[in-house]
Amino acid sequence: MSFHHPAFLWLLALPLIWGFWQWVRRGHAVALPFDHGGLREGRVLRFFIHLAGSLPAVLLAVAVLMLAGPRRPAPPTDERVLNNILLCIDVSGSMSVPFGGNGTRFEAAVAAAQAFCDFREGDAFGLTVFGSEYLHWVPPTRELSAVSNAMKYVRPSNMPGWMGGTLIANALRGCREQLLQVAEGDRAVVLISDGSSADFNNGGDRAVAEELAADGIRVFGILIGDGAGAGGLETVSAATGGKMFVVGDSGALDEVFREIDRMQKARFKPSTADWVDYHEPFAIAGLAALLLYALTLLGLRYTPW
Repeated sequence: MSFHHPAFLWLLALPLIWGFWQWVRRGHAVALPFDHGGLREGRVLRFFIHLAGSLPAVLLAVAVLMLAGPRRPAPPTDERVLNNILLCIDVSGSMSVPFGGNGTRFEAAVAAAQAFCDFREGDAFGLTVFGSEYLHWVPPTRELSAVSNAMKYVRPSNMPGWMGGTLIANALRGCREQLLQVAEGDRAVVLISDGSSADFNNGGDRAVAEELAADGIRVFGILIGDGAGAGGLETVSAATGGKMFVVGDSGALDEVFREIDRMQKARFKPSTADWVDYHEPFAIAGLAALLLYALTLLGLRYTPW
């Protein structure tokens, strides 16, 4: 146990002096007729009277201790290791194609990604959109509302014409740069696209995979559609310890995110115990002393004359 304000503890000298005086003081003796008789001295009764007279000093000591702010170490807890997950979503024109009768490919991907973010509360999420170029819309943050609100504006129809292509390797290098700015925690990219990437040719997929793996960044690829051009993304996912998925409907998309959740598990580490207030025993002792003192006032005291 410790105290927030140990400087106040010197005030405990006051109740000690008060209690000592209560036991040694003689008071103002008054000679009564029976004082010269053969009655006993009443030492036992005097002891309890002195003890009762010391209860106010006990109350003062309790007040001083509570003023000093007693505290104790809190029970140890496990701290969640932060996962920094960057959602990298394709906004090329082909993502506007209807998908499974529930909107477009982009809308289905966004809905599943939002549900994934809500389920993984406690992790940091960022949003990057890409086509021929990439744009970091939201850096990794625990404020999930920032990612959710951004989803309303980053639509393929709102993108300029020069974003119409699909360059996945270029987008992954941009995600790597973004995640390297994060000081702590695990790093992962969930990339959602619907097409093949020209910059995966001539060993481009292996090159970007080696860069990401060297920095401990896992890639989970989600390819919407028939899976054409999946080879490059599959190479990157496997090399970084992630996995690539091909989905043909929105239900399968939800299942993919559940699988990613199982693979990118939340980890915990023991945290240093903090100090918490510890007033309970002193409050109980003070209430008990106050109750006893109130009872002693009914008769266990020296007469006032």
